[in-house]
Amino acid sequence: MTRYMGSTALSEKTIWVSGTQGASLAVRVLAGQLPRVVFLGGFRSDMDGTKAQYLSEWCSKRNQAFLRFDYSGHGLSGGHFEEGTISRWTADALDVIRDQAGGPCVLVGSSMGGWIMLHVALALGQQVKGLLGVAAAPDFTRDLVSQEMDDAQRDEFASTGRVRLSSDYDPQGYPITEALISDGETQCLLDWPVRISAPVRLLQGFADTEVPWRTALRLSKALAAHDVRVQLLKDGDHRLSSPTQLDLLGDTLAELLETVSQD
Repeated sequence: MTRYMGSTALSEKTIWVSGTQGASLAVRVLAGQLPRVVFLGGFRSDMDGTKAQYLSEWCSKRNQAFLRFDYSGHGLSGGHFEEGTISRWTADALDVIRDQAGGPCVLVGSSMGGWIMLHVALALGQQVKGLLGVAAAPDFTRDLVSQEMDDAQRDEFASTGRVRLSSDYDPQGYPITEALISDGETQCLLDWPVRISAPVRLLQGFADTEVPWRTALRLSKALAAHDVRVQLLKDGDHRLSSPTQLDLLGDTLAELLETVSQD
């Protein structure tokens, strides 16, 4: 069920989708040619972030259909962030795509969105024609968050079921819950072949302090797809949102769309 709430300057319709997990999800939809580009944001990011806005403008200029949204507990969407998990946010993504993005699509996943992108592609199968990961962070709750806690944080987490962590991009800190970590364990993908056959492009910063560059190589090896390309940016950080890096994102998406149009 959707509610229309007007448009942005780029003629994106702002829509509210009732998610199956109970939250009202804020969505922006741009009409255009298919396949539709679907942006999946990162942990604690929202659809007004730099990459999401860049892709909206990029697609608008090219008459390419585009969709962006906020997970529950993020941005304009309802729900509470601390109730979120990978499976819940994946369900949000599937709810939005099934409601608003019928037909072929290309997924662009940033950071945590790169993990959710994989689960969405596995669920939707042939509807997903291509994937583009930007500092994709599959399995990050186990391989990164759980490993980076110090002893005091581990003790706090063990006794309370939650801990507050911080990063270079979020110095005030953010809550990590037992639900997020335990659910993340069930959602990990990289220990087995990832049965995705669509073309995949991965952009990764070599200077990323949040997601090690080796994660991109590990993901490329796990993917069943034969057409997988990894581009490492020597001076790239986690955000990959400088003007030059955004241009590369656009160029990579253009190449991917051209590739999938030939299939």
